[in-house]
Amino acid sequence: MPAEIKPNPFEKSSPEAKALYERLLTALRKLGPFEAEWKKTSIHLVRKTAFAGVHPRKASLVLTLKASELIKSPRIAKSEQVSRNRWHLDLKVNSPSEIDKQLLDWLRAAYDLAA
Repeated sequence: MPAEIKPNPFEKSSPEAKALYERLLTALRKLGPFEAEWKKTSIHLVRKTAFAGVHPRKASLVLTLKASELIKSPRIAKSEQVSRNRWHLDLKVNSPSEIDKQLLDWLRAAYDLAA
């Protein structure tokens, strides 16, 4: 039986995208415990349920955050109401400086929703 092939969502990404992901994980570890579940083209960040999705691009990341309400910000590229009190919000992270207090506050709220 052949060895199991593990998914690598960074297969088509640059080292910069992988470095952004590592920086994001370092910042998120301050929130508390969570698991990173690697899928074929994305990574789910899971507490009890998923609180964020990471979609690697060539040299950036697209983050999908769980939210209890719509967040109006120029940083949010796409928003989708998935139920009465749940939103999925997409934003692009192009540089380490974009992993800032505002983004971490949004991720803290998403992390709390996944408890």
